[in-house]
Amino acid sequence: MSRTRTAGRAFLIAALLSCTTLAMTGARADDGVAKGDTSAKKIAFSNSYAGNSFRQVMIKSFEEMGAKAVADKQVAATAVVSSNNSVTEQAAQIENLILQGYDAIIVLAGSDTALNGAIKDACNAGITVVAFASGVTEPCAYVVDYNLDSYAKAELDFISSKLGDKPANILEIRGMAGDGFDKRLHEGVEKAMKAHASYKAVGEVYGQWTATVAQKEVSGILPSLPQVDAVLTQGGDGYGAAQAFKAASRPLPIIIMGNRQDELALWKQEHDAGGYETFSLGATPSVSQVAFWVAQQILAGKQVPKFVEVPLLQINQPDLDAWLKTVPAGGVVNAEYPQELVAKIIDANVKKEPLPGVPAPK
Repeated sequence: MSRTRTAGRAFLIAALLSCTTLAMTGARADDGVAKGDTSAKKIAFSNSYAGNSFRQVMIKSFEEMGAKAVADKQVAATAVVSSNNSVTEQAAQIENLILQGYDAIIVLAGSDTALNGAIKDACNAGITVVAFASGVTEPCAYVVDYNLDSYAKAELDFISSKLGDKPANILEIRGMAGDGFDKRLHEGVEKAMKAHASYKAVGEVYGQWTATVAQKEVSGILPSLPQVDAVLTQGGDGYGAAQAFKAASRPLPIIIMGNRQDELALWKQEHDAGGYETFSLGATPSVSQVAFWVAQQILAGKQVPKFVEVPLLQINQPDLDAWLKTVPAGGVVNAEYPQELVAKIIDANVKKEPLPGVPAPK
């Protein structure tokens, strides 16, 4: 046998062994951070609403991370625009960002359908669009979001762990009418309620993820409600709900909290006073960072699925004190999502593996 044929066979065997090793380890050529040059790229953030603490921290998280990415020459520029919950204004702002030559636009949409035209225009202009934490139905956009069926199920499962299967009256506090996040989380609640036939939905209000609005709306409906055993929430509304029950001199039901400082402080106060227990979960404001790095990684050449699921942050009774110490007054529990972690989240989605979680602070 010639040396050429022998060398060729050796190369083939080595290649086959390499492929076998990759298959056995589950490794991929595109695992980890994509290194394509994005130093000349610009990424904008189109936000629908900035009227509560969650959105304000979200914007700040994006701005701080964006400034560091610019300083590190990972991107050339970032920008944030907010539309005060006007979908027509948000659509106009997206069109303006297109004209300004942004390479990627991340969108927290005020509607899951009303922005489709502007998003399609962006895609047609060669711009990467990443919608996050709100959902849009235009298929050209990438979506970064939570599994809202899991969100609702976790709420009902916790209530069931405390109340069992005995009959219970449930009040639901929704977010903002017409918002995609609200609609999908409510659909998750409807699915989760079917697993608890003895639970009855006795009321529904829109709290706009804001304590003052939630308190007003719950106070308005309470006189017409029977005993309320538990309250489902979407984040930012737990404290207001509790104040409404207290003002009405009604027993405090199980209120699922949404990782805000005022909610966690009230939970601790009630627990220390009388053993009150609940749990808290929700999105992190820094999900805007996840959307940013997903957009940057797409621009860098990483293969990213059209839907990237992000893990929810949950707080249970044993970790309450540790998390509460990390949150400033009026703030919301947050976590950093650096580029490397977001690459791992993307890879976990591709491989359909468990998502990397956010550990409790020590």
